[in-house]
Amino acid sequence: MIPSRRSACLFLMAANLGPMALAQSPGASLRIGSLVPKNSLYHQQLLELGETWRAAQGGGARFVVFTDGSQGGEAELARRMRIGQLQGALLSVVGLREIEPSIGALQSLPMLFKNWEELDYVREKMRPAMEQKFLEKGFVVLGWGDAGWVRFFSKAPAFRPDDFKGMKFFAWGSEPDQQAIMKSLGYTPIPLETNDILPSIQTGMINVVPSTPYFALASQIYGTATNMLEINWAPIVGALVITRKAWDGMAPAAQAALRSAGEKAGVQMRTKARAEVDEAVDAMKKRGLTVNRPSPEQLREWHELADRLYPRIRGTMVPAETFDEVFRHLAAFRAGKGK
Repeated sequence: MIPSRRSACLFLMAANLGPMALAQSPGASLRIGSLVPKNSLYHQQLLELGETWRAAQGGGARFVVFTDGSQGGEAELARRMRIGQLQGALLSVVGLREIEPSIGALQSLPMLFKNWEELDYVREKMRPAMEQKFLEKGFVVLGWGDAGWVRFFSKAPAFRPDDFKGMKFFAWGSEPDQQAIMKSLGYTPIPLETNDILPSIQTGMINVVPSTPYFALASQIYGTATNMLEINWAPIVGALVITRKAWDGMAPAAQAALRSAGEKAGVQMRTKARAEVDEAVDAMKKRGLTVNRPSPEQLREWHELADRLYPRIRGTMVPAETFDEVFRHLAAFRAGKGK
């Protein structure tokens, strides 16, 4: 089971917009799309960023955010940016991979990162080159966020990898490589979009959802999938991007303000999302969620599964060169920490 990312995903993050063209607006316009819930911490950060940009841009500038995936899944949001219906999006790796496949290295390697410190180190090492790749594809990265660790929410209790065989997993429809790997290992992925998760688990079309606790709480998944396996399968990583065309059309002062606000928003998203993981789990436990903690032997089985997955992921879900780079940075970090 490769992580089904969303983003809260969570990194799971905020909204969508109408099809009107920039020329129809009296001033500059930024329309931002994503999947994050309305009034979530991600939505609030986007709104604050928008106010900063509008003040700097002036001239009746408009900043519009539509929440809850109202414009489709993350692959669709990437397509809408390319054709000019959106000028930006807050996306998890699922959507970002539609622009630059190497970004999958930060989210598609299960059980690799032991903690946020390791992820932060690797991301910052890779960040300059990664952002340049996005720029060459026509997108400016304004800030990096994340949405917590993927856990497995299921209708029936499960502790070890084999317990999930025979269950039906939510999987992103835009990730055929992930689905092929899952099938080859005996698992059953059901490709869907985010808005289909809750009705699908309620009707039995799926019975396992890889999700962050924050997203499971916000979307009410836990009400039907009442068991959560407490392992940190993979982080949900995301970024706020805008099209280079929109960026180039801004006043220099607006570019500087947006760059600064984007960096600040990314820090706030990472800090708050990480803090809310335990809060979300506690809130769901009070409402009937059962937290299943694997034994050391069961946890070892999960690590063994991840080790078997890496050769399949390298060169498919993650370009081989980038895959190797992640492992080099991580080895250097652990060596420096005496690990």
